[in-house]
Amino acid sequence: MKSSKVEAFLSSEEEKEIVDAIRQAEKETSGEIRVHIEASNKKDPLKRAHEIFHMLKMDNTKDENGVLIYVATDDKTFAIYGDKGIDKAVPNGFWGSTKDIIQTHFRNNHFKDGLVEGILKAGVELQKHFPWQHDDVNELSDQISKS
Repeated sequence: MKSSKVEAFLSSEEEKEIVDAIRQAEKETSGEIRVHIEASNKKDPLKRAHEIFHMLKMDNTKDENGVLIYVATDDKTFAIYGDKGIDKAVPNGFWGSTKDIIQTHFRNNHFKDGLVEGILKAGVELQKHFPWQHDDVNELSDQISKS
């Protein structure tokens, strides 16, 4: 059963804005971006993000260019996990700078803004390294997953 805190973390309108940001970010790239929200997990957030990444089958993308933004609402933690292809391509410090942007918004309880800005920043980087091709298909759902 999903925690009410997970459901209350974002309004339905905010969730729609996040999904719209994912679609916008993916429009010019073959990369895939997902957001996963859960109440709590006692594991290291990056290790948990890796587990969720696998659970959501994000490691099955053709170019290994999936990006997951993982959030544990009760723990007040989050992590960004990029698959092998995108992780090799982005400049050093990219994930840290993206995390800083999200964290700044989160500290001010602007969760939707942090997620949208992080998604769009990841999308710009994905476009540089994995531009959209005419035969690209959206390999993964753009919807926010929750547990």
